[in-house]
Amino acid sequence: MSVPAELSYTSEHEWVAIADGVATVGITAYAAEALGDIVYVEAPEVGVTVTAGETCGEVESTKSVSDIYAPVNGEIVAVNQALSDDPEIVGSDPYGQGWLFKVDLSEEPTDLLSPEQYTQLTEGES
Repeated sequence: MSVPAELSYTSEHEWVAIADGVATVGITAYAAEALGDIVYVEAPEVGVTVTAGETCGEVESTKSVSDIYAPVNGEIVAVNQALSDDPEIVGSDPYGQGWLFKVDLSEEPTDLLSPEQYTQLTEGES
């Protein structure tokens, strides 16, 4: 299972890439594989303020519905519009075209997992 070294992670299986005070958020390949065929993605709306750890959307698959948790604090500044037409991108390219939303950070996150910590977490769940 791929766990890109340049990203940070959460125990709820989101990944975070931070550049210039903006966090790009998606779900990990581990989560996408567990979900199976993704049929719908509900992301937060642009302009909404999110708080780390709180539910801000959901991903629906043929197997189940899973909440998306905000991994950081801040304001939503972009949502991946391509997912409304083709939600399966989340499963086929979770770390690339399958990103979910972008957050203008109100503060630097301090409780994200390193790639090594996330790998240990998922090995424990398999």
